[in-house]
Amino acid sequence: MNKILQFVVYLLPIGLCVCAADSPKMSHAELSGKGMETMIQNEPIAVVGIELRTTNEKAFEEIPLHWRRFYQESILEKIPNKASGDIYAVYTNFENPGKSNNGVYSLIIGAPVKNLDQVPPSFVSTVIPKSKRQIFPVATGRPEKVGEKWQEIWALADLKNTYISDFERYQLSGNIEIFVGVE
Repeated sequence: MNKILQFVVYLLPIGLCVCAADSPKMSHAELSGKGMETMIQNEPIAVVGIELRTTNEKAFEEIPLHWRRFYQESILEKIPNKASGDIYAVYTNFENPGKSNNGVYSLIIGAPVKNLDQVPPSFVSTVIPKSKRQIFPVATGRPEKVGEKWQEIWALADLKNTYISDFERYQLSGNIEIFVGVE
């Protein structure tokens, strides 16, 4: 396992679970100088991986174990029909879709696939729907910074999140981006 992916397993999940409830709110304008952009995702993205059903209250304990399982069981290598070598962490199946991330939701860690014809047993599939998305870049090769970026996102007072399907994309080049569905 390369060093970037090792950081994902041990540092990223811990940072993701830091609650931003007490964070000061800021606007998009305050983040605009940090590389944030909006895009329209015109095609759905099919992803196959392993699923964790969790809540914000349990995520701090459960998400690191889920990432560890992903690497220890070589899940990426077991996914057929991969569209790329990217790793996706998809937050979806929210208990309160369109309203909030409170309640139970799914974290599916896996890879984009060309089609959903071959989903291995004990794996799940999801389709990231077409959507308008706000893209938040994370420092290249620095997966330990993903948690800090989520804190910035959660602190945005004017972000109109759809709470349908958000995802992180980890590329082999070290590029990391967080894609948040917005109205």
